[in-house]
Amino acid sequence: MSGTFDPNTYIKTVTIVGVGGTGASTARIVARIIYDMQRSRKHAPQIVLIDPDTVEEKNVGRQALFAPSDIGKHKAEVVGRRLNFALGLDIAWICEPVSATRHFDRYGGNLVISCVDNHAARQEIHRINGILIGSGNHENAGQVCIGNTDDPDLMRRFIDGRDGKYPYLAKEGLLFPELLEPEPVPERPSPAPSCGELVEAGEQALLVNDWQATVIGSYVYKLLHRQPITTFLTFANADDLVIQSKSINRHELAVYLNDDE
Repeated sequence: MSGTFDPNTYIKTVTIVGVGGTGASTARIVARIIYDMQRSRKHAPQIVLIDPDTVEEKNVGRQALFAPSDIGKHKAEVVGRRLNFALGLDIAWICEPVSATRHFDRYGGNLVISCVDNHAARQEIHRINGILIGSGNHENAGQVCIGNTDDPDLMRRFIDGRDGKYPYLAKEGLLFPELLEPEPVPERPSPAPSCGELVEAGEQALLVNDWQATVIGSYVYKLLHRQPITTFLTFANADDLVIQSKSINRHELAVYLNDDE
């Protein structure tokens, strides 16, 4: 049996951190969700995009919404302006590294979507008070998880939920602690290839970011529309065309919390 995630949180802001391959596609989906909510006269939270990076030539075509004329401009601003113009929204953007203290309400109301690819940004994101949807991928597959606590003791106290409802789920750092650790430094350091370079070399699937964004968007839609969320972790494989989710229950959660049954 599956429980349902019930954080009992009034979401005031949806913040997407990292507006690259996965983030730009996610922003487009989230913007459509917010636009539809506004048309239906439902409460629609503010969208904020955070990313210090600028558009490079290799991003055009691989990452959603970027055109050749955008090269050199900040990704967050480009995506925000383009979606605002297309849908009449009021998306805000911050063109600097993410800060848990400067960019977020300390009292909650935050839905944070992490589309970053380094441990330092993930560590900062884990300090934010709110619900986190974390995304990570490699060549042709990845995972998306939803959670609102990085306290292992709190998570274990609620591992059975309450009457089928789970007020707390583990953030990605509890499920995959290695994501918060520094990457190993090779004996002979060399620049790591970018996602764009991996695509050009045939080592990363062109559409893997879109798969990730679709999964993220599904979680966002359910959360904002208060529909039952019965899974806490989803794996997507763009090569085999397979999506598999883990149900919210003691058995599945214990596996990732390293608890004995």
